[in-house]
Amino acid sequence: MPWREQLIQQHQNRVAAKVWRKRQASQAAVGRELRINGKTYLNFCSNDYLGLANHPALADAAIETIRERGTGAAASHLICGHQDIHQALENELAAFVGAEKAVTFSTGYMANLAVPQTFLEKGDLVVQDRLNHASLIDAGRFCEVNLKRYRHLDFAHARTILVKSNANKKLLTTDGVFSMDGDQAPLHELTEVCRHTKSLLLIDDAHGFGVLGKTGAGSLEQHGIGVGGGVLMLGTLGKAAGSFGAFIAGDAVYIDSLIQHARSYIYTTALPPSIASATRAAIKIIQTEPDRREKLNANITYFRQAVDELHLKTLDSKTAIQPILLGDSETALQATELLRQQGLWITAIRPPTVPEGTARLRITISCEHHQNDIDQLITALRSDAMRKLSETIQ
Repeated sequence: MPWREQLIQQHQNRVAAKVWRKRQASQAAVGRELRINGKTYLNFCSNDYLGLANHPALADAAIETIRERGTGAAASHLICGHQDIHQALENELAAFVGAEKAVTFSTGYMANLAVPQTFLEKGDLVVQDRLNHASLIDAGRFCEVNLKRYRHLDFAHARTILVKSNANKKLLTTDGVFSMDGDQAPLHELTEVCRHTKSLLLIDDAHGFGVLGKTGAGSLEQHGIGVGGGVLMLGTLGKAAGSFGAFIAGDAVYIDSLIQHARSYIYTTALPPSIASATRAAIKIIQTEPDRREKLNANITYFRQAVDELHLKTLDSKTAIQPILLGDSETALQATELLRQQGLWITAIRPPTVPEGTARLRITISCEHHQNDIDQLITALRSDAMRKLSETIQ
């Protein structure tokens, strides 16, 4: 079958399976509220956990830098795109998470691609949690290494795989907070497994950085584990930090190797300096305004207490990511439409993003939400129509 006809057939198959995705163009800044097709919705699917994406301090920092330095870095970091603003951001990120050094990337996807490509060779081993983010999975697939996936959160299974391997170098990667389930990796146990097997550990803390730990430094801080030695930390800057980009932090020997060898760092334009300035403003707010994390945690607790009374199929998450499982894709789409009719914007998450049979509403909580917002969401989830949908998987 010619390529064009194959693509048409794929399109038709995805539409029939209720997994064809449609973009919706919002007409205003994305925050607590979302404006789509002229209608305003309460937004419960953003990753802007601390409400910083629209914070005036970030906007002021970005605008001032644009006026001074223009809109782009104009080159990759190793040509002439690396500015003192980038360097200051990397220094501040390293200090924040307690690492010797940090390096920034244009996206979290590119940062995850960098680690196995830099440190592993053909015949080496990557071991991953089965529910890792797609960027981590792709990072293992794109290298000529052996890729093994262990059962979700099962550190004993991970240990068995590592112990049995005769690979020269071994890398274990895991999300700190799992982006679709909201649960957390057993970092103490995984750290010990990697120490015992002399494996490098990469924690993708995209959804933990900024919100977890005493100061917001992330999942490793929450667990009392240092960033260094055989532990690398990845943090994204477009979620809790409200900006854009990502970083990897760890011992200087690892970070210097990434700068010298990571193709996804070397062969791409540096972040716009205005974005780096906005991120510096965000890091300062995260460190000096702990009340944002306190409000977020209060909102999470309030939601959990209320939703538990509805007897919906929720997952054991104590983070801002609160999934409600609905089973098949069509049911998830129907639930999304019911909620939109009541002024709530929550996107249905369907395969292949999540495993077959686990389509869901992925609700995310923000410190910007009011208690009345959560009450409105709970009322909608309590409706007879929603109850009938949820009963299909009980």
